[in-house]
Amino acid sequence: MTQDTDSGVPTVTADALRARIERGEDVFVVDARNVDDYEEWRIDGPTVDSVNIPYFTFLDDDLPRGVDALPDDRRLTVVCAKGGASELVVEKLAAAGYDAEHLDGGMTEWARVYEANDVDTGGDVLVRQYHRPSSGCLAYLVASDGEAAVVDPLRAFTERYVADARDLGVSIEYAVDTHIHADHVSGVRDLAARTGATVVLPERADARGVDYDDAYETVADGDSLAVGTAALDVLAAPGHTSGMTAYRVDGVLFTGDSLFLDSVARPDLEDDDPDAVAAAARTLHGTLRSFLDRADDTLVAPAHVGGDTEPAADGTYTRRLGDLAASLDALSMSEDAFVDFVLADVTPRPANYAAIIDINLGARDASAEDAFELELGPNNCAVSTE
Repeated sequence: MTQDTDSGVPTVTADALRARIERGEDVFVVDARNVDDYEEWRIDGPTVDSVNIPYFTFLDDDLPRGVDALPDDRRLTVVCAKGGASELVVEKLAAAGYDAEHLDGGMTEWARVYEANDVDTGGDVLVRQYHRPSSGCLAYLVASDGEAAVVDPLRAFTERYVADARDLGVSIEYAVDTHIHADHVSGVRDLAARTGATVVLPERADARGVDYDDAYETVADGDSLAVGTAALDVLAAPGHTSGMTAYRVDGVLFTGDSLFLDSVARPDLEDDDPDAVAAAARTLHGTLRSFLDRADDTLVAPAHVGGDTEPAADGTYTRRLGDLAASLDALSMSEDAFVDFVLADVTPRPANYAAIIDINLGARDASAEDAFELELGPNNCAVSTE
Protein backbone atom coordinates (compact mmCIF):
# COMPACT_ATOMS: atom_id res chain seq x y z
CA MET A 1 0.00 0.00 0.00
CA THR A 2 1.33 3.42 -0.98
CA GLN A 3 1.11 6.24 1.53
CA ASP A 4 2.19 9.86 1.36
CA THR A 5 5.13 11.06 3.43
CA ASP A 6 4.98 14.28 5.43
CA SER A 7 6.29 16.01 2.32
CA GLY A 8 3.42 14.63 0.24
CA VAL A 9 5.58 12.21 -1.73
CA PRO A 10 3.95 8.77 -2.19
CA THR A 11 5.96 6.13 -0.35
CA VAL A 12 6.01 2.38 0.14
CA THR A 13 7.67 0.43 2.94
CA ALA A 14 10.15 -2.34 2.26
CA ASP A 15 7.83 -4.94 3.78
CA ALA A 16 4.90 -3.79 1.63
CA LEU A 17 7.01 -3.86 -1.52
CA ARG A 18 8.24 -7.35 -0.72
CA ALA A 19 4.64 -8.48 -0.16
CA ARG A 20 3.76 -7.33 -3.67
CA ILE A 21 6.63 -9.30 -5.12
CA GLU A 22 5.67 -12.36 -3.07
CA ARG A 23 2.10 -12.13 -4.46
CA GLY A 24 3.50 -12.16 -7.98
CA GLU A 25 2.50 -8.57 -8.75
CA ASP A 26 4.37 -6.74 -11.48
CA VAL A 27 6.85 -4.28 -9.98
CA PHE A 28 8.80 -1.69 -11.94
CA VAL A 29 11.82 -0.32 -10.09
CA VAL A 30 13.66 2.87 -11.03
CA ASP A 31 16.95 2.59 -9.18
CA ALA A 32 18.51 6.02 -8.63
CA ARG A 33 21.83 4.82 -7.19
CA ASN A 34 25.06 5.05 -9.14
CA VAL A 35 25.77 2.49 -11.83
CA ASP A 36 28.32 0.49 -9.83
CA ASP A 37 25.99 0.03 -6.86
CA TYR A 38 23.13 -0.93 -9.15
CA GLU A 39 25.19 -3.53 -11.00
CA GLU A 40 26.46 -5.02 -7.73
CA TRP A 41 23.03 -5.60 -6.13
CA ARG A 42 19.46 -4.50 -6.61
CA ILE A 43 15.87 -5.48 -5.98
CA ASP A 44 14.98 -8.42 -8.17
CA GLY A 45 12.47 -11.21 -8.53
CA PRO A 46 10.56 -13.14 -11.19
CA THR A 47 8.04 -10.30 -11.65
CA VAL A 48 10.39 -7.34 -11.17
CA ASP A 49 11.52 -5.06 -13.99
CA SER A 50 14.34 -2.69 -13.15
CA VAL A 51 16.18 0.22 -14.77
CA ASN A 52 19.02 2.37 -13.48
CA ILE A 53 18.72 6.16 -13.84
CA PRO A 54 21.17 7.75 -11.38
CA TYR A 55 19.92 10.46 -9.06
CA PHE A 56 22.37 13.11 -10.22
CA THR A 57 20.85 13.05 -13.71
CA PHE A 58 17.61 14.40 -12.23
CA LEU A 59 19.29 17.52 -10.83
CA ASP A 60 18.97 19.45 -14.09
CA ASP A 61 15.74 21.17 -15.02
CA ASP A 62 15.11 18.75 -17.85
CA LEU A 63 14.31 15.10 -17.21
CA PRO A 64 17.27 12.81 -17.94
CA ARG A 65 17.60 10.60 -20.96
CA GLY A 66 15.92 7.28 -20.30
CA VAL A 67 12.80 8.64 -18.64
CA ASP A 68 10.96 8.62 -21.96
CA ALA A 69 11.34 4.84 -22.07
CA LEU A 70 9.62 4.37 -18.70
CA PRO A 71 6.12 2.87 -18.87
CA ASP A 72 3.35 5.42 -18.33
CA ASP A 73 0.78 2.77 -17.44
CA ARG A 74 2.58 1.22 -14.45
CA ARG A 75 3.49 2.38 -10.96
CA LEU A 76 7.17 3.24 -10.71
CA THR A 77 8.94 2.44 -7.44
CA VAL A 78 11.99 4.66 -7.06
CA VAL A 79 14.87 3.35 -4.96
CA CYS A 80 18.05 4.94 -3.64
CA ALA A 81 20.52 4.03 -0.92
CA LYS A 82 18.69 5.40 2.13
CA GLY A 83 15.47 6.96 0.86
CA GLY A 84 16.33 10.66 0.58
CA ALA A 85 17.31 11.03 -3.06
CA SER A 86 14.38 8.95 -4.24
CA GLU A 87 11.90 11.53 -2.91
CA LEU A 88 13.27 14.18 -5.28
CA VAL A 89 13.16 11.75 -8.19
CA VAL A 90 9.52 10.90 -7.45
CA GLU A 91 8.63 14.59 -7.37
CA LYS A 92 10.19 15.04 -10.80
CA LEU A 93 8.49 11.96 -12.25
CA ALA A 94 5.12 12.89 -10.77
CA ALA A 95 5.38 16.38 -12.26
CA ALA A 96 5.91 14.71 -15.65
CA GLY A 97 2.73 12.66 -15.22
CA TYR A 98 4.13 9.34 -14.00
CA ASP A 99 2.58 7.28 -11.19
CA ALA A 100 5.61 7.07 -8.90
CA GLU A 101 6.41 6.25 -5.28
CA HIS A 102 9.63 6.02 -3.35
CA LEU A 103 10.92 3.20 -1.17
CA ASP A 104 11.04 4.40 2.42
CA GLY A 105 14.57 3.95 3.75
CA GLY A 106 15.90 2.79 0.40
CA MET A 107 18.13 -0.25 0.05
CA THR A 108 19.12 0.00 3.71
CA GLU A 109 15.54 -0.80 4.75
CA TRP A 110 15.29 -3.42 2.02
CA ALA A 111 18.16 -5.20 3.77
CA ARG A 112 16.07 -5.38 6.97
CA VAL A 113 13.28 -7.41 5.36
CA TYR A 114 13.25 -10.93 6.79
CA GLU A 115 10.66 -13.54 5.88
CA ALA A 116 9.80 -16.90 7.42
CA ASN A 117 7.98 -19.93 6.02
CA ASP A 118 7.67 -23.44 7.40
CA VAL A 119 9.04 -26.23 5.24
CA ASP A 120 6.53 -28.92 4.30
CA THR A 121 8.67 -31.85 5.42
CA GLY A 122 5.89 -34.39 5.81
CA GLY A 123 7.48 -35.31 9.15
CA ASP A 124 7.16 -34.43 12.80
CA VAL A 125 10.04 -31.96 13.05
CA LEU A 126 9.27 -28.29 12.46
CA VAL A 127 11.70 -26.66 10.04
CA ARG A 128 11.27 -22.91 9.60
CA GLN A 129 13.18 -21.20 6.80
CA TYR A 130 14.19 -17.55 7.08
CA HIS A 131 14.87 -15.57 3.91
CA ARG A 132 16.61 -12.21 3.53
CA PRO A 133 15.58 -11.03 0.03
CA SER A 134 18.27 -8.36 -0.21
CA SER A 135 21.07 -10.92 -0.16
CA GLY A 136 19.34 -14.27 -0.58
CA CYS A 137 20.66 -15.51 2.79
CA LEU A 138 18.69 -18.41 4.25
CA ALA A 139 18.67 -19.62 7.87
CA TYR A 140 16.67 -22.32 9.63
CA LEU A 141 15.02 -23.02 12.95
CA VAL A 142 14.65 -26.74 13.67
CA ALA A 143 12.25 -27.60 16.52
CA SER A 144 11.23 -30.86 18.15
CA ASP A 145 9.62 -31.68 21.49
CA GLY A 146 10.28 -28.32 23.15
CA GLU A 147 13.84 -27.83 21.90
CA ALA A 148 15.32 -26.07 18.88
CA ALA A 149 18.49 -25.41 16.92
CA VAL A 150 19.09 -22.46 14.60
CA VAL A 151 21.26 -23.18 11.57
CA ASP A 152 23.26 -20.34 9.99
CA PRO A 153 21.68 -17.47 11.98
CA LEU A 154 22.38 -13.88 10.94
CA ARG A 155 23.49 -11.53 13.69
CA ALA A 156 21.16 -8.79 12.42
CA PHE A 157 18.11 -10.94 13.14
CA THR A 158 18.98 -12.49 16.49
CA GLU A 159 15.85 -11.10 18.13
CA ARG A 160 13.67 -12.65 15.42
CA TYR A 161 14.86 -16.16 16.27
CA VAL A 162 14.39 -15.50 19.98
CA ALA A 163 10.86 -14.21 19.45
CA ASP A 164 9.88 -17.12 17.19
CA ALA A 165 11.21 -19.67 19.65
CA ARG A 166 9.21 -18.02 22.41
CA ASP A 167 6.05 -18.07 20.28
CA LEU A 168 6.61 -21.74 19.46
CA GLY A 169 7.23 -22.62 23.09
CA VAL A 170 10.70 -24.07 22.44
CA SER A 171 14.12 -23.36 23.93
CA ILE A 172 17.03 -22.78 21.57
CA GLU A 173 19.67 -25.34 22.56
CA TYR A 174 22.11 -24.92 19.67
CA ALA A 175 23.29 -22.07 17.45
CA VAL A 176 24.91 -23.81 14.50
CA ASP A 177 27.03 -22.59 11.58
CA THR A 178 27.65 -24.71 8.52
CA HIS A 179 30.99 -22.94 7.91
CA ILE A 180 32.84 -19.65 8.37
CA HIS A 181 30.62 -17.31 6.37
CA ALA A 182 32.08 -14.69 4.03
CA ASP A 183 28.95 -12.76 3.08
CA HIS A 184 27.21 -12.02 6.40
CA VAL A 185 28.08 -11.69 10.05
CA SER A 186 27.17 -14.86 11.90
CA GLY A 187 24.66 -14.67 14.72
CA VAL A 188 25.75 -17.77 16.63
CA ARG A 189 27.50 -15.89 19.43
CA ASP A 190 24.77 -13.27 19.86
CA LEU A 191 22.09 -15.94 19.83
CA ALA A 192 23.95 -17.96 22.45
CA ALA A 193 24.34 -14.87 24.63
CA ARG A 194 20.59 -14.20 24.42
CA THR A 195 19.41 -17.76 25.01
CA GLY A 196 22.16 -19.78 26.67
CA ALA A 197 22.38 -21.97 23.56
CA THR A 198 25.56 -23.85 22.75
CA VAL A 199 27.52 -22.50 19.79
CA VAL A 200 28.38 -25.31 17.38
CA LEU A 201 31.04 -25.02 14.68
CA PRO A 202 32.46 -27.64 12.32
CA GLU A 203 35.76 -29.03 13.58
CA ARG A 204 37.56 -28.13 10.37
CA ALA A 205 36.12 -24.62 10.43
CA ASP A 206 37.53 -24.22 13.93
CA ALA A 207 40.91 -25.24 12.53
CA ARG A 208 40.97 -22.04 10.48
CA GLY A 209 41.79 -20.17 13.69
CA VAL A 210 38.51 -19.40 15.46
CA ASP A 211 39.19 -17.19 18.48
CA TYR A 212 36.02 -16.64 20.50
CA ASP A 213 35.91 -15.36 24.06
CA ASP A 214 32.84 -17.49 24.65
CA ALA A 215 32.73 -21.29 24.81
CA TYR A 216 31.74 -23.34 21.80
CA GLU A 217 31.67 -26.95 20.70
CA THR A 218 32.86 -28.55 17.49
CA VAL A 219 31.36 -31.36 15.44
CA ALA A 220 32.71 -33.64 12.74
CA ASP A 221 31.33 -35.99 10.13
CA GLY A 222 29.17 -38.67 11.71
CA ASP A 223 28.30 -36.71 14.85
CA SER A 224 24.73 -35.88 15.82
CA LEU A 225 23.02 -33.18 17.88
CA ALA A 226 19.91 -34.13 19.86
CA VAL A 227 17.11 -31.59 19.36
CA GLY A 228 14.16 -32.81 21.36
CA THR A 229 13.41 -36.26 19.97
CA ALA A 230 15.07 -35.45 16.63
CA ALA A 231 18.68 -35.98 15.57
CA LEU A 232 20.52 -33.29 13.63
CA ASP A 233 23.13 -35.36 11.82
CA VAL A 234 26.49 -33.89 10.82
CA LEU A 235 27.89 -34.49 7.30
CA ALA A 236 31.25 -33.24 6.09
CA ALA A 237 30.76 -31.29 2.84
CA PRO A 238 34.09 -29.61 1.97
CA GLY A 239 34.73 -27.68 -1.22
CA HIS A 240 33.30 -24.21 -0.76
CA THR A 241 35.53 -24.13 2.31
CA SER A 242 37.59 -26.86 3.94
CA GLY A 243 35.24 -26.87 6.92
CA MET A 244 31.95 -26.69 5.02
CA THR A 245 29.48 -28.99 6.79
CA ALA A 246 25.95 -30.09 5.96
CA TYR A 247 23.30 -31.09 8.49
CA ARG A 248 20.38 -33.45 8.06
CA VAL A 249 17.11 -33.92 9.95
CA ASP A 250 13.86 -35.67 9.05
CA GLY A 251 14.58 -35.92 5.32
CA VAL A 252 15.84 -32.32 5.05
CA LEU A 253 19.46 -31.71 4.02
CA PHE A 254 20.88 -28.32 4.99
CA THR A 255 23.57 -28.00 2.33
CA GLY A 256 24.99 -24.66 3.48
CA ASP A 257 27.01 -23.13 0.65
CA SER A 258 27.70 -26.40 -1.18
CA LEU A 259 24.61 -26.90 -3.30
CA PHE A 260 22.08 -24.24 -4.22
CA LEU A 261 18.80 -24.49 -6.13
CA ASP A 262 20.18 -23.03 -9.33
CA SER A 263 23.95 -23.36 -9.01
CA VAL A 264 26.83 -24.76 -6.97
CA ALA A 265 29.34 -23.22 -4.58
CA ARG A 266 32.38 -21.18 -5.46
CA PRO A 267 35.67 -22.62 -4.13
CA ASP A 268 37.86 -19.51 -3.78
CA LEU A 269 36.84 -17.66 -0.61
CA GLU A 270 39.12 -19.47 1.83
CA ASP A 271 42.29 -19.59 -0.27
CA ASP A 272 42.54 -17.82 -3.64
CA ASP A 273 45.78 -19.47 -4.74
CA PRO A 274 44.96 -20.98 -8.16
CA ASP A 275 46.19 -24.45 -7.23
CA ALA A 276 44.21 -24.37 -3.97
CA VAL A 277 41.08 -23.21 -5.78
CA ALA A 278 41.37 -26.03 -8.32
CA ALA A 279 41.88 -28.57 -5.53
CA ALA A 280 38.85 -27.19 -3.67
CA ALA A 281 36.77 -27.49 -6.83
CA ARG A 282 37.71 -31.16 -7.11
CA THR A 283 36.80 -31.66 -3.46
CA LEU A 284 33.45 -29.94 -4.07
CA HIS A 285 32.75 -32.29 -6.96
CA GLY A 286 33.19 -35.21 -4.58
CA THR A 287 30.90 -33.61 -2.00
CA LEU A 288 28.14 -33.11 -4.54
CA ARG A 289 28.53 -36.69 -5.73
CA SER A 290 28.08 -37.86 -2.16
CA PHE A 291 24.86 -35.84 -1.92
CA LEU A 292 23.53 -37.60 -5.01
CA ASP A 293 23.89 -40.95 -3.26
CA ARG A 294 20.97 -39.93 -1.06
CA ALA A 295 17.31 -40.53 -1.81
CA ASP A 296 15.77 -38.47 -4.60
CA ASP A 297 13.08 -37.16 -2.26
CA THR A 298 15.66 -35.66 0.11
CA LEU A 299 14.71 -32.01 0.51
CA VAL A 300 17.63 -29.69 -0.21
CA ALA A 301 17.62 -26.57 1.98
CA PRO A 302 20.56 -24.31 1.04
CA ALA A 303 22.06 -21.30 2.83
CA HIS A 304 21.47 -18.94 -0.09
CA VAL A 305 19.09 -18.46 -3.00
CA GLY A 306 19.19 -16.36 -6.16
CA GLY A 307 16.89 -13.38 -6.59
CA ASP A 308 15.03 -14.85 -9.55
CA THR A 309 14.50 -18.29 -8.05
CA GLU A 310 10.87 -19.35 -7.70
CA PRO A 311 9.81 -20.62 -4.27
CA ALA A 312 8.28 -24.04 -3.76
CA ALA A 313 4.57 -24.53 -3.15
CA ASP A 314 5.04 -24.01 0.60
CA GLY A 315 6.76 -20.65 0.00
CA THR A 316 10.21 -21.93 0.91
CA TYR A 317 13.32 -22.09 -1.22
CA THR A 318 13.77 -25.85 -1.18
CA ARG A 319 13.89 -28.56 -3.86
CA ARG A 320 13.88 -32.32 -4.01
CA LEU A 321 17.37 -33.67 -4.65
CA GLY A 322 16.15 -35.71 -7.62
CA ASP A 323 14.77 -32.57 -9.25
CA LEU A 324 18.08 -30.76 -8.80
CA ALA A 325 19.98 -33.71 -10.24
CA ALA A 326 17.81 -33.45 -13.33
CA SER A 327 17.97 -29.65 -13.69
CA LEU A 328 21.56 -28.71 -12.80
CA ASP A 329 24.10 -29.69 -15.47
CA ALA A 330 26.94 -29.27 -12.96
CA LEU A 331 25.71 -32.29 -11.01
CA SER A 332 26.21 -34.64 -13.96
CA MET A 333 29.64 -33.39 -15.06
CA SER A 334 32.83 -35.38 -14.84
CA GLU A 335 35.36 -34.11 -12.33
CA ASP A 336 37.52 -32.42 -14.96
CA ALA A 337 34.54 -30.81 -16.69
CA PHE A 338 33.17 -29.66 -13.35
CA VAL A 339 36.47 -28.02 -12.37
CA ASP A 340 36.66 -26.23 -15.72
CA PHE A 341 33.08 -25.03 -15.30
CA VAL A 342 33.60 -23.76 -11.77
CA LEU A 343 36.86 -21.98 -12.49
CA ALA A 344 35.52 -20.36 -15.66
CA ASP A 345 32.36 -18.93 -14.15
CA VAL A 346 33.18 -17.48 -10.73
CA THR A 347 31.34 -14.28 -9.76
CA PRO A 348 32.95 -11.29 -8.00
CA ARG A 349 33.69 -11.95 -4.35
CA PRO A 350 31.19 -10.72 -1.76
CA ALA A 351 31.67 -7.13 -0.68
CA ASN A 352 33.88 -6.83 2.43
CA TYR A 353 34.31 -10.60 2.55
CA ALA A 354 37.76 -10.46 4.18
CA ALA A 355 36.50 -8.26 7.03
CA ILE A 356 33.40 -10.42 7.49
CA ILE A 357 35.51 -13.59 7.68
CA ASP A 358 37.71 -11.95 10.32
CA ILE A 359 34.64 -11.05 12.39
CA ASN A 360 33.25 -14.56 12.09
CA LEU A 361 36.60 -16.03 13.13
CA GLY A 362 36.69 -13.74 16.14
CA ALA A 363 39.79 -11.93 14.89
CA ARG A 364 38.09 -8.52 14.98
CA ASP A 365 35.08 -6.90 16.59
CA ALA A 366 32.29 -4.91 14.98
CA SER A 367 29.32 -3.04 16.37
CA ALA A 368 25.86 -4.14 15.26
CA GLU A 369 25.63 -1.09 12.98
CA ASP A 370 29.06 -1.66 11.43
CA ALA A 371 28.30 -5.35 10.90
CA PHE A 372 25.04 -4.50 9.16
CA GLU A 373 26.79 -2.04 6.85
CA LEU A 374 29.53 -4.54 6.00
CA GLU A 375 27.08 -7.16 4.75
CA LEU A 376 24.97 -4.90 2.54
CA GLY A 377 25.02 -6.21 -0.99
CA PRO A 378 24.81 -9.57 -2.75
CA ASN A 379 26.07 -12.82 -1.26
CA ASN A 380 27.97 -14.00 -4.38
CA CYS A 381 28.74 -17.38 -2.81
CA ALA A 382 27.65 -19.32 -5.88
CA VAL A 383 29.13 -19.87 -9.31
CA SER A 384 27.25 -17.77 -11.84
CA THR A 385 24.37 -19.47 -13.65
CA GLU A 386 24.51 -17.16 -16.67
